Amino acid sequence: MSAAELVQRLLREPLRGSHPYGAPQLAVPVRLNTNENSYPLPEPLIEAMAEQLVGVLAELNRYPDRDALALRADLAGYLGHGLTPAGVWAANGSNEVQQQLLQAFAGPGRRALGFVPAYSMHPLLAVGTGTEWVPGSRAEDFGLTAAAAVAQVRTHQPDVVLLCSPNNPTGTALPLDVIRAVLAAAPGLVVVDEAYAEFARPGTPSALTLLPRYPQLVVTRTMSKAFALAGARLGYLAADPAVVDAVQLVRLPYHLATPTQVIARAALAQAKRLLDTVGVIKQQRDRIVVELRELGLTVADSDANFVLFQVPGQGSRDQVGCWQALLDRGVLVRDVGLAGWLRVTAGTPTETDAFLTAIRAVTAQVTGLARG
Repeated sequence: MSAAELVQRLLREPLRGSHPYGAPQLAVPVRLNTNENSYPLPEPLIEAMAEQLVGVLAELNRYPDRDALALRADLAGYLGHGLTPAGVWAANGSNEVQQQLLQAFAGPGRRALGFVPAYSMHPLLAVGTGTEWVPGSRAEDFGLTAAAAVAQVRTHQPDVVLLCSPNNPTGTALPLDVIRAVLAAAPGLVVVDEAYAEFARPGTPSALTLLPRYPQLVVTRTMSKAFALAGARLGYLAADPAVVDAVQLVRLPYHLATPTQVIARAALAQAKRLLDTVGVIKQQRDRIVVELRELGLTVADSDANFVLFQVPGQGSRDQVGCWQALLDRGVLVRDVGLAGWLRVTAGTPTETDAFLTAIRAVTAQVTGLARG
């Protein structure tokens, strides 16, 4: 028996034959596949971070503040809504935050419900924590009504409901009436993943507004996207302090490194400067939506920093071929495994130009072949 065969035999059954989460990291001119912020950190912020890091290097022989109290205070101040540090928790990316929530409130003998297509890490986090995963459904246009969501919650009685607003990969935010309806029907925790909340279109409310009325509600956020800190790995949640206390039962000791805490605090101190890029990215997102529709492509409305679009060709479901055709032209987008659809990140104007030039060429090629 080979080592690989032995490991597969010893592995927990739900993990056998599975593949780890990941997106291609290819050296191409235009990378628009992982919803990163294309704008580098401004020099004044880099200098501030460097200064703060130098100040703690001599203390790296000591463990970090395991409760990250100063960082949680800064995050509460950023979010507003009357939040205090007791109602905020931080970890290494919102993935770890959500994993901790499932460890505390789900696990063996319990189930989590999500409405697919949605963030592809959610079922993987469920499997990793021994939680039964229930893939709920959306409408054909990827919409989710209050009635449809509530019906599925009542059928499956999940211990944790995972909602994405804005949704990934489709991009559209959920109306608050849908979230309220799920909260009223759910027997357990309701987690609203707001990783892309800063990119929402004007007038789109946050689930943070519902926290005072619903102690079973958790809102998760990240600094990877709007704050351009994907490499720092900082995610956080806002919830009733009792939920934060419960999550600390499963967090690893000293889980959040001192440099991570320092970098995040420096970024929050210059939040306005950092968030200036959000408006520019939203302009490019809306430009992509408009110009793809002018090409005759079906495009999902987006409140995020990405756009989901149907690949060229009437009735075409070959997203892999379109993905490769764009890659051949130097543009990397994301195949999210949704037949006939691809997702592109909104980047700089130059990156948007490159993507639109490439997709026009692919569309023209497909149209020409169809006519031929």
